Amino acid sequence: MSRYTYTKFEKQMNNVLKYQDERLKSIHFPLTDEIESTILSAEVMLRDLGYQSEALKESSSLHSSKKIMVVPAWEELCAEVKQNLSAACDLEDLFTEAELKSNEGAIFQLNKEFKMLHHMDSIDITIAALAGIIGAAVDILFVGVPQKSKTGLKAGALSDYIREYFDRIFPEEEMQKLANAKVSKVPYDAQDNRHTKIYVEGLSAYYHRLLQLGHDPLLGFVFGVADILTGRMTTIDKAGNIVSQTMENYTDRRETTIFAAIVKQILHFKSDITTSMGLPAPLMGLFNLLQFGSIGEEEQTIAEIVQGMYFEGYDFIHFCSMSVSAMLVEAIVRIGYAIKKMKEGHSIKDSIPVSLNRRKHPKLATMLFIAHSAATVINAEKVYFTKNPVAINYPEWLAFAKYSYKQLKWGMIQKPKWREAYVLGRINEELNFVFAEAEANFEQCASEYTIIFH
Repeated sequence: MSRYTYTKFEKQMNNVLKYQDERLKSIHFPLTDEIESTILSAEVMLRDLGYQSEALKESSSLHSSKKIMVVPAWEELCAEVKQNLSAACDLEDLFTEAELKSNEGAIFQLNKEFKMLHHMDSIDITIAALAGIIGAAVDILFVGVPQKSKTGLKAGALSDYIREYFDRIFPEEEMQKLANAKVSKVPYDAQDNRHTKIYVEGLSAYYHRLLQLGHDPLLGFVFGVADILTGRMTTIDKAGNIVSQTMENYTDRRETTIFAAIVKQILHFKSDITTSMGLPAPLMGLFNLLQFGSIGEEEQTIAEIVQGMYFEGYDFIHFCSMSVSAMLVEAIVRIGYAIKKMKEGHSIKDSIPVSLNRRKHPKLATMLFIAHSAATVINAEKVYFTKNPVAINYPEWLAFAKYSYKQLKWGMIQKPKWREAYVLGRINEELNFVFAEAEANFEQCASEYTIIFH
């Protein structure tokens, strides 16, 4: 029994094809040699009987005049089939067992072709694995773990260079002047609970930027701008409570237009970025909501672990330092992918791996997933052996989460649909060729007839 559910029209089409196939099989078509022999015999007989060649030509001319071909309406044809066909049929009934096996083989081959488009060869895997290892090595050797010293935060050579670079472009004296200027003061920047109506657990000079959503490098452009416009402070305190309150003592720090609020938000970010307890890493404040877990000897919650990481120097500048290894993974994979494609004969334009569209670059997203998976596994081992949560490469884990989601979506949802579309597309190409050939044959045959459509 067929696994496919046919529509009404498809059932009619199957029955018509079956009926026409049976009629064609019942017709006896004489061999061409027999026809030619019969014609020659008839011509000899006519000459023997005294018919002249002109008469034969006239007879041939009369015989070759156009005949009438009547093409029935679809409804009439279906009615005829219904009367003469003993039982309804499926499309499979029109094929022999050998033909069905051949069809299955063709479908299997098309599925294999689709698989090969996305198949990772040894070079692809090597590029991805090498990128992950190099990115992880840079994180371990050059990014390091931030530690407080007498001269400030110190980590790996790359981290120290980036922190010094931020200090150069944001000089301490200028940032201090900016922080004291009214143009950068915001209503959510309370450093303790002296001016709050609702008590915020943990609000202090050390932790206020981690607790206030306005100081988040991403969320600040939503909550921070909204707080500037409304004169409020939105926080997630150390206990995981979300608090939004009006800051009556800071009403002079409000702005009335969204453009002015955005400008003030950016200036406030600038004034805080190089302070000793600087801006937190993006979305880091949301971890205050995770009031569960029992990690380490002190059995700390996830929120407490993250708060400790921030206190140890896990800030926005260190986030930028860690991002270098994740960006390096991206660069190595994309450059390696482009070089390989060009060596395979593709143009430079088609080889540029900017888009993750799997139709243009079938393997790129999978290679990036493998590379970031390798880097993340190595980073997890680093955290495990050092027993130090500050060793977590936050940008790399974000990249891993992003590509894991994309890979899961591809494997579970998109890939089966795309495989079916690929197979059906190739079948339709061949079917369109058959239709075009049938149309040409009909046009050639119809030239000898007068066609009447019912």
